[in-house]
Amino acid sequence: MNHARRQQLRDALRAQAVRHSWADLVAAHRTPLLILDPNAVSAAYRRLSGALPGFHLHYAVKALPHPAALTAIALCGGGFDVATSAEVDQVRALGVPMNRCIHTHPVKKPADIDHAYRSGVRTFVVDNPVEAQKFSGRDPDIEILVRLAFTNPTAKSDLSTKFGAELADAELVVKHVLDSGVTFAGFSFHVGSQGTSVQPYRVALRSTLDLCGHVERALGVRAHTIDIGGGIPVSYRDPMPGVDQIAGAVDEVLGDRRGQFRLLAEPGRFLAADAMILLTSVVGTATRGGKVWHYLDDGLYGSYSNILTEDVHPPILAMRELDDTRGTGLDDWEPVTLAGPTCDSIDVVARDYPMPPLKVGDVVVSPLMGAYTTVTSSRFNGIPATPIVVSNQGGTG
Repeated sequence: MNHARRQQLRDALRAQAVRHSWADLVAAHRTPLLILDPNAVSAAYRRLSGALPGFHLHYAVKALPHPAALTAIALCGGGFDVATSAEVDQVRALGVPMNRCIHTHPVKKPADIDHAYRSGVRTFVVDNPVEAQKFSGRDPDIEILVRLAFTNPTAKSDLSTKFGAELADAELVVKHVLDSGVTFAGFSFHVGSQGTSVQPYRVALRSTLDLCGHVERALGVRAHTIDIGGGIPVSYRDPMPGVDQIAGAVDEVLGDRRGQFRLLAEPGRFLAADAMILLTSVVGTATRGGKVWHYLDDGLYGSYSNILTEDVHPPILAMRELDDTRGTGLDDWEPVTLAGPTCDSIDVVARDYPMPPLKVGDVVVSPLMGAYTTVTSSRFNGIPATPIVVSNQGGTG
């Protein structure tokens, strides 16, 4: 993370620290502590909706299923991307119409399909003939999207290595959907998570449009829905392609064909990342091999689990950097190791990471901790889950 990015984050965090009274929250709840701001979810939703006009946004519940985040999406009029029966139940508990959900897991137990259908979900995803056959004999009001695979070597998580039909196999999958008696709706894809280029969106969308034409000519059925998935990256320590760049690529490829399709997207990280901030404290300091180590009360098995599961590295700042009365020069900074609280040697949050001098009790701040953090954490060593305080409700989730 360069100095300019760090300064940008400092400026943004100063205002939030005052607005949400971080010092009071730490005094009341101690650390580690996650602060969730549902207004950040709403703001991100509005921004993405403005960038992708005409798209129906379905929030990927798996990114951050906290009720406050889900409620913010619901109040914005958004839909939901669910992948399990538990996620179906989480959305149903909000009291929103379940036709605002799409069930996007390409591989499901028949019981999962039954549960989702009884709950009101009507749109499902498959990516192979065996999955298509699971819908045989089911009600014809079910509509199916066939998920396509588009590999993306620039992505941190290339989801097409696990899911999606190759273009050459897609027609066969569509045939099986048609044979099952339910409705073939169209195609979906996902370009992967935290990709460094917008080009995969161009390639995937252009290929999908070509496939729509081929299926209509070959099988006489029209694809009326295209789902571009999620994958809109977030700038953690380093800049990533912005939402406007991705929207521009999508607009460029769709052109005058935009009105021919119902357009869907499944944003998760983009809507959730900025919604939570982690406050964690230095609980120990040591010099090992001539280098300074600081031990924190949260780590890879807790809120920083995205480092372990996704190779995503959130920014880290000292709380005192946000104090305007102190200097922010780098003269007394040094590269340190920041380690987590467990007794596992892999529990290291950052190595050779520049920080100002820290002592036991100092608070460290990590923004952009809303997506894929608590959801992939564990209770290793018996350490409890990091509490979540909803900033505008005063409660703990």
